[in-house]
Amino acid sequence: MELWYELGRLYSGAGGYAGRATRLGFTLTLVTGSLVLLSAPLFGTGWAGSFAPIIPLVVGLLAGGGLFGWERLKVVKRVGPTRRALSERGLDPSRPARDGLGLYYDPHLILLRSEYEFLRLRGALKTSRIFEESFGFTPEDLFETGPLNVEPDTGEMRLLREQWERRISSRRQRGLNPPVLSLKEDLAYHVFPRELTVPVELAVRSTYLEISRNLLVRRYGRDPLKKADLAPDDLRRRVARDLSEHAAITEKLGPDPSTRRAGRRRGR
Repeated sequence: MELWYELGRLYSGAGGYAGRATRLGFTLTLVTGSLVLLSAPLFGTGWAGSFAPIIPLVVGLLAGGGLFGWERLKVVKRVGPTRRALSERGLDPSRPARDGLGLYYDPHLILLRSEYEFLRLRGALKTSRIFEESFGFTPEDLFETGPLNVEPDTGEMRLLREQWERRISSRRQRGLNPPVLSLKEDLAYHVFPRELTVPVELAVRSTYLEISRNLLVRRYGRDPLKKADLAPDDLRRRVARDLSEHAAITEKLGPDPSTRRAGRRRGR
């Protein structure tokens, strides 16, 4: 379990290097472009010739690409020993849910299932099949989001876990392997298990509630609680719960924390 959570931590740490590389490349492109323009009155334009317009772009691409490659190499070197340690114990470091969902906390599973629902609604069926084959999800699950019909550590969540576990077990008995998961999938959807510290749990809850809130807006408009007044009491209570919990958690996390990057991207 510690090895799996260490792998998840390493993958989480890799989430920021693409943004850092992009910012560095963009900044150096602007700075170099300004220097090229400022050099014209002093040295003329002959030293750069026809290449003057592309010099800033080349500098930015080289700097950003170099940082990206260096950071990626560091992640690969740090991840390698952890993956080897998992392999030595007879585990497949590319298939964290191959033997079940015991490594995953309830909030993380709710996030993954919400991601799956959101992908299906957007027509990303190829990507959604990764969730089906890895975690046992199906469209017929007794799971709803926008608003959510389950909460962590409840009887409803235990029933869902059992359904998903049975599907994983059935696939394994038929000799079907889950798809390979890598850093790419984890950066996009956090598919590897995480140790649920308080900050991580807040970030996870914020993200799946952001998905639920976006679906509420899609279904009921910009004021979903008002539109849900016409709905049954249970649905109205779930709408109010999702919106109030989302507001409380995002207030704790602050106006623009990096931990909500994934939620903002999915809500665009």
